[in-house]
Amino acid sequence: MDNLYIVIPAYNERENIRKVIADWYPIVCSKGEGSRLLVIDDGSRDDTWKVLKDEAQKREKLIVKHKSNSGHGPTILAGYKQALAEGADFVFQTDSDGQTDPKEFEQFWERRNKYDIIIGDRTERGDGFSRIVVTNVLKFVILLCFHVYIKDANTPFRLMKAETLKKEISFVPNDYFLSNVLISVIYKKHRRKMEFIPISFKPRQGGVNSINPRKIIKVGIKSLVEFVKLNRIIGR
Repeated sequence: MDNLYIVIPAYNERENIRKVIADWYPIVCSKGEGSRLLVIDDGSRDDTWKVLKDEAQKREKLIVKHKSNSGHGPTILAGYKQALAEGADFVFQTDSDGQTDPKEFEQFWERRNKYDIIIGDRTERGDGFSRIVVTNVLKFVILLCFHVYIKDANTPFRLMKAETLKKEISFVPNDYFLSNVLISVIYKKHRRKMEFIPISFKPRQGGVNSINPRKIIKVGIKSLVEFVKLNRIIGR
């Protein structure tokens, strides 16, 4: 039976993380013996790490890690690399804010052998108009810089075949702040088998969103510059 690693980054998520673990843990228990739920605390300033340690004592298939704060991109990248090193056959990533629905996972799992990557297309969104605008602008920027069209490049609901991920992850810098976006682009540029499946996307279930309009603009400018540089590397 295929081993699945679910990678979840967490930053200041004490209000959500217990429920998120409770929601996603049964999925790894239903897969291969070596399947694990990997939650990485990205240097939280609240009690997230304490909660994670408490939860790990109750669940043998839950792995928790603590690291210094470096942002979402480097954190999920560290999770992917650990999953690959520990023998995952498939790697799935979602976030710790409770916006995704575990009930929608099985349709991805059923198609796992047909594609190198399956990404959720957030057709039903409850995270606000500004986030929808950001997603649409990102589509345009990716098309402009990389010359590929991707429906939803940054969705935190993606299943990746480990065999392919091992080959493509080397193109992503360790400290890159938009790792999922770049991975989506790499798979598309390298003509990997990619599928998008519609998913719902709930409002944040608790806590405070660390992304604000000012930060979005700053990230946008930075990403535009980085995309131009990275396109040369990916295309080699």
